[in-house]
Amino acid sequence: MRRPGGWWRVKSTPEKVETYTRWSFHFFGVIEILALGVTAYGRTGVGLATALCLLVTAHAAVCMLVSARALDWTRGRRPQPVRQMWALVVVSAVVSTTAVVIAERGPSGEVETAAGSVYGGVLCYAAGVITLGVRGWRRRVAVVGAFAVGAGLLTFPLEMPLLASVVLAGLVMVTGGFLAATSIFSLWLLNAVYALDDAKETRVRLAVAEERLRFGRDLHDVMGRNLAVIALKSELAVQLSRRGRPEAVEQMIEVQRIAQESQREVRDVVRGYREAALEVELAGARGVLSAAGIVSEVTGETAGLPAEVQSALGWVVREATTNVLRHGDAKKVAVTVRMSEGRVVLTVENDGVAETTGDGPPGGPGGPAGTGGTGGSGLSGLRERLSAVDGTLEAGPVGRGVFRLTAEVPLPAAAAGAALEVAS
Repeated sequence: MRRPGGWWRVKSTPEKVETYTRWSFHFFGVIEILALGVTAYGRTGVGLATALCLLVTAHAAVCMLVSARALDWTRGRRPQPVRQMWALVVVSAVVSTTAVVIAERGPSGEVETAAGSVYGGVLCYAAGVITLGVRGWRRRVAVVGAFAVGAGLLTFPLEMPLLASVVLAGLVMVTGGFLAATSIFSLWLLNAVYALDDAKETRVRLAVAEERLRFGRDLHDVMGRNLAVIALKSELAVQLSRRGRPEAVEQMIEVQRIAQESQREVRDVVRGYREAALEVELAGARGVLSAAGIVSEVTGETAGLPAEVQSALGWVVREATTNVLRHGDAKKVAVTVRMSEGRVVLTVENDGVAETTGDGPPGGPGGPAGTGGTGGSGLSGLRERLSAVDGTLEAGPVGRGVFRLTAEVPLPAAAAGAALEVAS
């Protein structure tokens, strides 16, 4: 069962920012209802106040709908909400005209103030919201300007002085422009957060691509020359064999020797690709995490550890670091290497872990922040690598928002003594 607030913790950082932005736009609608609709009850009778409040509530609901659809359009999930924006224009015109009629024909006094607030307020809110659904600063300025001009024109039935109409249009222009600028900045910030998250994912993919290129380059260097020599000597052996020359056998023996040598060299390249030196992986993890804006702390000594132990633990560091970048929302990662009773203990701990949903491993199929989840294929692969050196792996949450991965590998007797001497 999901814990209270778990729905928030399972979200990535961009999703959290999007949720905050979306509800900020909805909160604008709540402010409109409170500032324009509810306050009407203290200025006029219950009947007119209720009518004004219902009009403002309907207008705020349409504003919320348009802002939500515009946000989805900005993220490329929906088409541009053209119909909804025109509907908001129509609703704004209806509410404003109704407010003008109430102010003109209703009882004099406070009702004019209440209706006037509704009149100017709904136009300001509508101008700010509709700019979310258009692109380009010129179009946005034109939208705000059109609402300001409309606010000035609708004052003529009230027989307001020209200067008052101009001032009202200016207030709509300034207030609507401020709301529009605030909304546009929120969208820009949201897009920037998504762009940074995409850049982080691209950085991880580039690191994998660079490793593949290195592997391909090493294979080309090893096999290119040897295959060329094998091809030449095979062709020479064919020619000698056709002529009945005994040297053909010697050439084929040389081809066999080069092929066996190529096999050995390819095995060395693959072994070097599969083996991960612990010290190198720790340094690489520190650099990658720092580049991603994550504070990393690495403590412990790795000198004197056998190659197979370093390779197994190096893969643990590599897998944990990769999953921190891909799935996590961590701000800090701590890696500790220590000796304990003839065993090497590697601990990788990070914050930003998602809560367990009750339907699977923490954080879903991808696993929790930082380690890929207790049921993910990443941890299964690490357990297989560690089992080859009689090691064990434990992973799970250890506190509020903290996930810890612990790998233990026994040391051979001689290596254990040497490592303890280095550590002391």
